[in-house]
Amino acid sequence: MSRETYQIPTSSQAANPGAGSGSGAQRSPFDADPNIVMQYICGDCAAKCPIRRNELIRCKECGCRVLYKERTKRMVQFEAR
Repeated sequence: MSRETYQIPTSSQAANPGAGSGSGAQRSPFDADPNIVMQYICGDCAAKCPIRRNELIRCKECGCRVLYKERTKRMVQFEAR
């Protein structure tokens, strides 16, 4: 998609999703489902902590606030020079 075809969403489109030339199935990346749970690993006790959106960043086992995101299972490949 070129820059000329991109249209900045207006507040009227944000209030009425699906209005305008777009299809009704389009969702913004900011409209994340609040029920999605991400797994984090505690930096202190190494326990797996499931955390939802807008939840406190704190281990439920020890109360530590240093959490690491779990590594992806997908293969990640970089091109080196």
